[in-house]
Amino acid sequence: MQNVKGTYDYFGREQAIRQKVRSTLSELFELYDFESMETTLLNELELLTSKYAGGDEILREMYQLTDQGGRQLGLRYDLTIPFAKVIALNPGIEFPYKRYEIGKVFRDGPVKKGRLREFLQCDADVVGIAGPQGEAELMQLAAEAFRRLEIPVIVKWNNRRFLGEILTAAGMPVEEHLSVMLSLDKLAKIGSRGVLAELEGKGIAPAAVSALAELLNMDAPSFEGLVEKYELSGQPGALEVLALQRLIAAVGLAETCVFDPFLSRGLSFYTGTVYEIFDASGAYTSSLGGGGRYDSIIGKLVGREDIEYPTVGISFGMESIMALLGERPVREEASRVLVIPVGECLPQALTTAAAFRAAGIRTAVDTGKRKLKKTLAAANTKGIRYIILIGESEAAEGKIRLKDMLQQSEELLTVEAAIAVISK
Repeated sequence: MQNVKGTYDYFGREQAIRQKVRSTLSELFELYDFESMETTLLNELELLTSKYAGGDEILREMYQLTDQGGRQLGLRYDLTIPFAKVIALNPGIEFPYKRYEIGKVFRDGPVKKGRLREFLQCDADVVGIAGPQGEAELMQLAAEAFRRLEIPVIVKWNNRRFLGEILTAAGMPVEEHLSVMLSLDKLAKIGSRGVLAELEGKGIAPAAVSALAELLNMDAPSFEGLVEKYELSGQPGALEVLALQRLIAAVGLAETCVFDPFLSRGLSFYTGTVYEIFDASGAYTSSLGGGGRYDSIIGKLVGREDIEYPTVGISFGMESIMALLGERPVREEASRVLVIPVGECLPQALTTAAAFRAAGIRTAVDTGKRKLKKTLAAANTKGIRYIILIGESEAAEGKIRLKDMLQQSEELLTVEAAIAVISK
């Protein structure tokens, strides 16, 4: 008996940390006024394989299946396409509409640290804001999320429309742009030589590859330098970059959010700004999250390619975040109270525990089968501060014995008085 490769069960300390990350992100999503949503795991294969969806590389990793009715289905490989489906199927939704979703997705791809076949994504998306406000707000959210998780990060960002303008100016045919961007997305992994070799293997014209080589050999090109070199002043993509750049600086994110002209993201549906989140120390090289603007998907899904639904989103990778947090000493949340029945006082122990829980106090009930000394030692190891002892004498008085492990004190109290002490 074993788990399927790339899938894991989570419990104990690791699950406690995962829950901490989830609650941190959920709290932030709601502070930013995003509404919770759950989309379907199972989807029509036609939707997931649509030319407007994820692109060839993602589709090769998709889990496909057939139900008893002979329908062609697939497990979702991200949360974006199912979200776009919801918007397309519900024309009455009022815009701007902001949603978040935390759920599992599935990809039959290579397994490595931070990359699994069944994994959790945490997404936030907004439909109905066309300008840079949506991107800037999501960048603010990302910076705050990792500040709360105590992970210093860099958010690298670019604009695919602007990148397309650079490629056109460099002599790259428009029909080759998407293929070139998908290769550029591997730049950090395979280097400029690897990217150029891949483009040559795709049959890109030698002159275009040579022009791209000149671009890749530039030393940390700035936005202003690229606009000047390729004479892109006033172009739509360049104006979008400029607007977001100014907004990022105005809200104090210039040091965290760094412009990267080669960033393109691997999915084919992005239409403008794209961004990716990385560990600032560089010790962990995989992405911690990312996203961007995808204005065209929803309209195309409803058969109206002439209509754009301005949409931008961000996704946090739970497994990558856990790969970083899992190496840190994070204290597991322990029960605040342990109730120990002594002798035949289990009914009184359960009743007392119910009262504590009703007051919002996390409470565990011991079996009462071990020696008291061992039970107290185990509770102390787990960081449980308060112990409730209920024996025959306490039960006869209708009271409980409260032990404070931190203060090394104990007193006989009513349940109500003990709740008041612990709730201080």
